[in-house]
Amino acid sequence: IKWRQANYATMGWNMGRIKASLDGAYNKDEVIQAANVIQAIANSGMGKLYVPGSDKGSGFHETKVKPELFTEGAKVGKIAGDFNAAANDLAKVAATGDAAAVKAAFGKLGGTCKSCHDDFRNK
Repeated sequence: IKWRQANYATMGWNMGRIKASLDGAYNKDEVIQAANVIQAIANSGMGKLYVPGSDKGSGFHETKVKPELFTEGAKVGKIAGDFNAAANDLAKVAATGDAAAVKAAFGKLGGTCKSCHDDFRNK
């Protein structure tokens, strides 16, 4: 659980870096770095950190994973695949330096996060 939470904290921090750049003075290098970190974590095999029974317990804090995450494999797999594809796309688009394209790709990535949170994360 702790490793899982650490990875999501790192992704969240990097998503914040991208959002800050999109909301302020666009910094291509900052966005590329952050997008590459998100892509690396997304493709790291994080699904292996969701072992049965890890919907209970704590790492840095109590887990928010709902038990349904372990019983709705097809839905979880689709969301995870969509997340990986969106992370890969964001890294590709970030390399172009096109802020408008990054904003669109970032929104798609955020949508995949939201879909998982809506269905499989306790508030």
